[in-house]
Amino acid sequence: MAGGLAALLDDVAALARLAAASADDVAAASAKASAKAAGVVVDDAAVTPQYVRGLSPKRELPIIWRIAKGSVINKLAIILPVALLLSWIAPWLLTPLLMLGGTYLCFEGAEKIWELVRGGHGHETPAAEQGPEAEDRIVAGAVRTDLILSAEIMVISLNEVADQSFAMRAAILVVVGLAMTLIVYGAVALLVKMDDAGLALTRRPAEGAQRLGHALVAAMPKVMTVISYVGMVAMLWVGGHILLVGVHELGAAQPYGWVHHLEEALAGVPGIGGALSWVGGTVCAMILGLLWGGIIAAVVHVLPRRRAHAEAAEA
Repeated sequence: MAGGLAALLDDVAALARLAAASADDVAAASAKASAKAAGVVVDDAAVTPQYVRGLSPKRELPIIWRIAKGSVINKLAIILPVALLLSWIAPWLLTPLLMLGGTYLCFEGAEKIWELVRGGHGHETPAAEQGPEAEDRIVAGAVRTDLILSAEIMVISLNEVADQSFAMRAAILVVVGLAMTLIVYGAVALLVKMDDAGLALTRRPAEGAQRLGHALVAAMPKVMTVISYVGMVAMLWVGGHILLVGVHELGAAQPYGWVHHLEEALAGVPGIGGALSWVGGTVCAMILGLLWGGIIAAVVHVLPRRRAHAEAAEA
């Protein structure tokens, strides 16, 4: 009996060690997969604050919470089962799907640059309306946008762990989905409440607190502008890189080969070769993303307008 109990305890200890190792593997793989989706995460964090612009401060966090819940449903109830099913029955579809998402990112980035050049505000919808029905529309629109960005995050992550077992892929995607939602909407909540925190500090009697409060209130519009620029650059970089690698995986040697040769040449520069190589590859990916996104934007927007003008002139 004692021997049997000792053997049982040894088995339990071995299982515990195995579970701990598996948890470590999931955590490590999740971190790796999340890093590849960083560009999309930055864009997600840059896009979301627009949905609470103009609302009463007391309604900002409840709306962000509702959007965050919708994001979790998008990732775990809709995207996760579909992505896992595809990775099981048609793994060859992952690269084309990834490239489709990369094309969307390139299009969004190019469109934002075009809006910047011509001074427009694009399709951003300020959340200036009040009331439950208006809030429902705001949340629904935000969750629809999140579905596209979340799909890209999950497919990028899945592509990074495609060599893992089915159970491991599922566990990793659950961790990535929850972690990315927490990071994105936690950051958004902090950003949208930072000016309120600054305003509260300006009402404190201490002069130092007042100075800090005024600085926060003055800085937040600039911070949000910088974040929007970072998100725009990240979309072009990530989207271009996805297309670059995807075309190579589908059998085309170029342009991936040219970029790879450039990275190798830059890597040979003493002292700063590693940084130069990364910058060179990133710039090439951004240029590709901008070119491809510009073509898509022209097809979507410019050509239909020209056709409409031509038809109007003929009439």
